[in-house]
Amino acid sequence: MLFDGYDSGGFFDEMFDAQGNPRPAARLLFQRVAALGDGELRRYQQAAEQAFFRAGITFTVYGDEAGTERIFPFDIIPRIVTAEEWDHIERGLRQRVYALNLFIDDIYNFQKILKDRVIPPDLILSAKSYRKACAGLKPPHGIWCHISGTDLVRDRDGEYYVLEDNLRTPSGVSYVLQNREVMQRTFPQIFEQNHVRPVSAYPSHLYRMLQYVAPAGATSPCVAVLTPGVYNSAYFEHSFLAKFMGVELVEGRDLVVMDGYVMMRTTKGFERVDVLYRRIDDDFIDPMTFRPDSLLGVSGLMEVYRAGRVSLANAPGTGIADDKAVYAYVPKIIKYYTGEDAILPNVPTYVCWEDKDRQYVCDNLEKLVVKAANESGGYGMLVGPHSTAEQREQFKRAINADPRNYIAQPTLGLSRAPVIVDDHFEGRHVDLRPYVLYGQEIFVLPGGLTRVALKKGSLVVNSSQGGGSKDTWVLGRPEAVC
Repeated sequence: MLFDGYDSGGFFDEMFDAQGNPRPAARLLFQRVAALGDGELRRYQQAAEQAFFRAGITFTVYGDEAGTERIFPFDIIPRIVTAEEWDHIERGLRQRVYALNLFIDDIYNFQKILKDRVIPPDLILSAKSYRKACAGLKPPHGIWCHISGTDLVRDRDGEYYVLEDNLRTPSGVSYVLQNREVMQRTFPQIFEQNHVRPVSAYPSHLYRMLQYVAPAGATSPCVAVLTPGVYNSAYFEHSFLAKFMGVELVEGRDLVVMDGYVMMRTTKGFERVDVLYRRIDDDFIDPMTFRPDSLLGVSGLMEVYRAGRVSLANAPGTGIADDKAVYAYVPKIIKYYTGEDAILPNVPTYVCWEDKDRQYVCDNLEKLVVKAANESGGYGMLVGPHSTAEQREQFKRAINADPRNYIAQPTLGLSRAPVIVDDHFEGRHVDLRPYVLYGQEIFVLPGGLTRVALKKGSLVVNSSQGGGSKDTWVLGRPEAVC
């Protein structure tokens, strides 16, 4: 009864095929959920929400007059990814992160890709995220992007596409771990029968990676998580990861540069810090190098980093690979550094600083999604089919005034998944953010954060824009499960 009248709306549905039948990988889940009464399902959903509330699983919406702190919305019907699908995704993510790391290192040390005119030099050198202060930096083991969160979407054809890269301070992995904990209590038998791959080892993988990239000579590296503080939107995650790695959570005011090293204030005096997992943007990490008005960072941090006496994850300057105009060139970047075609394709992209693309975008705003090159969280974006004439005119003026700052893409028919709405299920659009750690090897967490556009008809999945999340089940092959 709960699924009566469920309509995929012509989109690719993660749970049902085009004929309305549950996909083979989702049959067990469908049978279990379909056997529940409305009251029992509501109890499951309410229990999950109460668990989130008790755990303090929150995020912050800046500028919300009704209050900034909110419980992260969660829907208990998971999204299922088959073993074959995940193999393809994992190979594509490894390839992409490997190539982007080489690209960042090249940009700040050699600029060979610019000299070979694979990417227009002005596109890079004019980017807001290009950091001149990072020129010549040599991070340990040549790794710049230690933690990545790559946003994937499925179009109507069922294929996965990369929507954007997040190599600065990607957030959301704590919700992945908390979602799973709640779901294991809700549907324990289905986990065993489906051989769902675990995600609980992520903090251990993260900690080992951070130790691996410590400065040379640090035999027992001291690791800390550097947070902007309690008012940051992802503070819950900062404290969560510090706790589960067993390391200190510090703010800039807890650190000081002394005798060429970064030192942490403790009740027993100063202690040297070897690795900072920083959750502060480049602009604010060192007022002596970047923004002089920053009160969040540590004066002199970049000098210590350049000298190789502290490691930063992610390395400063990685934001150049997040620039949405640079994103359009990633298939060429992969080909240039690996000799391979991209396993995971980009969404077709128009770069507005090119005259032909800009003219097409301005003439077709009602069909396109326009994005500002350095915005995130669903801000600075126009969804053409859902926009007003006035909004389109505003964006047209903004594009012509600063073409470098905008790209546009076709409006995708993002795949949908069922969510609980009152006493039944309705389809809502979803994306997927898997998390990748680059240390001694490249580790891809099986699954990731499935974000859901909870507003009916909305394509914007960001939590700051009314989105929520689901647990993501990557199915293992029975013969591979011990």
